[in-house]
Amino acid sequence: MSRPPTAAQRRVIDAADPVTGRLRGTGAQLEALVKRGLAFRHPRPPHDHFLTPAGHRVRETAEEAPAPAEAPDAGVFSAHIGGTEEPADTGPARTREVHSAWQGLLELRRMTNPDGSTDRPCGWERAHLVQAAALALEAAGHPPEAGGSSGYRVRATPQPEAVAVHAPDGETLRACATTLERAGWQAGEYTEPRTRARYLLASPRRV
Repeated sequence: MSRPPTAAQRRVIDAADPVTGRLRGTGAQLEALVKRGLAFRHPRPPHDHFLTPAGHRVRETAEEAPAPAEAPDAGVFSAHIGGTEEPADTGPARTREVHSAWQGLLELRRMTNPDGSTDRPCGWERAHLVQAAALALEAAGHPPEAGGSSGYRVRATPQPEAVAVHAPDGETLRACATTLERAGWQAGEYTEPRTRARYLLASPRRV
């Protein structure tokens, strides 16, 4: 796992613009944050640096939180994908963490989509489909399946740019579909041939 940010790096993160996540610091400090997955350099002039979702998470939480080890290059926020093995973490700290990650992702959309759109998934989401879909659901208040409780589950599929979303009943499934569509995804309901269980097949919208 990556080391937490240094005190100097943490001061740069804490001083980021509260809305856009824009950073100010020395070139070495900003480059170090990019390498940790906590910041990214905008491709267009003046090439400012901005917090990634993981950087927003560090700023919004009291503890020093490094980027998750499974995808350090992307600054991935670890959204709950659902599963009985996951802890039922639904307290105020988790709520703040999820909100910060979602706001960071919207900013990432604005800065990386060619037209600056925030209503359409960006390249990071297409590269991390399960995490992106789960974050959209968790940020909207849907409870994940955790600790034996019923809730949504997001799983990878063999289809390119598509995830499967499972829910305990049809009403919850339709609510998840509405949330994903509002977040810029396309979602359709299907039936699993063997079990006859209904599920969503969701993919990021391109236009």
